[in-house]
Amino acid sequence: MLESRTRDRVLQAISERGPITAATLALDLGLTAPAVRRHLENLEEAGLITEREPAPGIRGRGRPARAFVLSDAGHHALESDYDHLATEALRFLAQEAGEGAVRRFAESRVAEVETRYAAQLAAAGTDRAARVDALVAALTRDGFAASARPVGEPGSTSPFTGIQLCQGHCPVQDAAREFPEICDAETDAFSRLLGVHVQRLATLAHGEHVCTTFIPTGAVSAPTHHTTPDTTPAITHTHPTEGSSTR
Repeated sequence: MLESRTRDRVLQAISERGPITAATLALDLGLTAPAVRRHLENLEEAGLITEREPAPGIRGRGRPARAFVLSDAGHHALESDYDHLATEALRFLAQEAGEGAVRRFAESRVAEVETRYAAQLAAAGTDRAARVDALVAALTRDGFAASARPVGEPGSTSPFTGIQLCQGHCPVQDAAREFPEICDAETDAFSRLLGVHVQRLATLAHGEHVCTTFIPTGAVSAPTHHTTPDTTPAITHTHPTEGSSTR
């Protein structure tokens, strides 16, 4: 039982911070390196994790350390039957009432979450970095394994300077894969909550290992409804390293 709980802790940590190495996992979880490697071997054999290039800036000298992210099977292992039920319900809704009903449902669902999050972000004040931290905390409590890291040059007015919000897990990943309206509604809510137009760069639903949203802090624009941009900033889709923050 203890062995199983430890394995689940390792799997959850990979969800939250992948790509992550065995050495970092051991440090974060207070485990020995051999114990972590044993769990990684078991998880890899079970097809729950897969190897991925380490995040830029954490490679040491010599041969790069192996780093891991969740596989599709790993994401499913963290999910409940809720995602499957949600997908079936949305299919039924689309068949009975049309695709527009799915969009309206997604917007209504997100509106309820947005109202709850708005109160938590209000307590963080008006500083955008502080509000992102509050959003990360709220998303993590709801099962999205969220994290954030600054990108670009601090203090720069460049539109590519900002904060990268990552969601390492999505409880409705399968539903979002079939119904992108879910992701669109969430992105619009982030824009309204943070008071700036945010840009979704990658999603778990489209096969990336993490959902990534860019939040500008340089030359910013007012929030608008979700649109697909022609270009995207050259930002890596990684989780923050240990000890990093949005500040």
